[in-house]
Amino acid sequence: MKTSRRHFLALSTATTFAASLPRAARAFTLEDPPQPARLRLSCQEGVAPGKSLAEKLDFLEQHGFEGLEPWGGGLGKRVEEFRKALQGRKIKISAICAGFDGVLISESEDIRKKTINSIKDVLTAAGAVGSVGMIIAPAFHGQTKLGHQESRELLVKLLPELGEHAHKAGTKILLEPLNRKECHFLRQVADAAAICRDVNHPGVGVMGDFWHMTWEETSDFAAFVAAGKYLQHVHLASRKTRNLPGEDEGDSYVDGLRGLKLIGYQNFISLECGCKGNREKAIAAAAQLMREQWAKA
Repeated sequence: MKTSRRHFLALSTATTFAASLPRAARAFTLEDPPQPARLRLSCQEGVAPGKSLAEKLDFLEQHGFEGLEPWGGGLGKRVEEFRKALQGRKIKISAICAGFDGVLISESEDIRKKTINSIKDVLTAAGAVGSVGMIIAPAFHGQTKLGHQESRELLVKLLPELGEHAHKAGTKILLEPLNRKECHFLRQVADAAAICRDVNHPGVGVMGDFWHMTWEETSDFAAFVAAGKYLQHVHLASRKTRNLPGEDEGDSYVDGLRGLKLIGYQNFISLECGCKGNREKAIAAAAQLMREQWAKA
């Protein structure tokens, strides 16, 4: 077969480019997860309808939820309440949402010490109720004067102590990346996973929030795959207004759910959001939407 000079140059360029790529880029493959991923729906306690904890749990069980996510503030005083309420139920405590006092990466050492003690108190209670982990954001806008590099270095320095306390309590501390309107540091899931890698402690993990990811990630799929084994919890909300999934037109989570399936994700996907309409109907519809999109992923 005759080859023109133009074809030869084009072929040579493509071959040279391919050869220059790292092996991972030339043959990108991922091993199958050790076990298939599961869709385990959870709901924050404040989002679930009901006047009492029992009513909330009844509603969630009726609609196939497997997890409840309480607020961390005052959790130590509610351990027995949750233990008794969950006896004989299929629902478990998924994660604990923050609820600590202070700022972990404050420039003030005194504030940091108080924050660490407060986080440890919540972690102890989180382990006592069987939670996957306690969610923390290192700092919101205006809470620290440290720049990005200083913030990261300090966080990596502080996390081993908190991770050790979490591990002994039977739970984890989970870093939550936020969007640019809420913080200047730690806005992408892969960044949080890189911090977990550098800390290298079994008591430290990361979570991903579809709401924050809407504004910060170019691909939900890539974000979750990058997090890999460090991903321990996921938050869920509508993509435009942070209400219940399905309350915004075009709400889609399929790309991210494909990532969760690829890494064999085993933990919870939890509703953290507001509600535009009737809460009971909207939550039931959101659960159905997630099951349909999980099947598509």
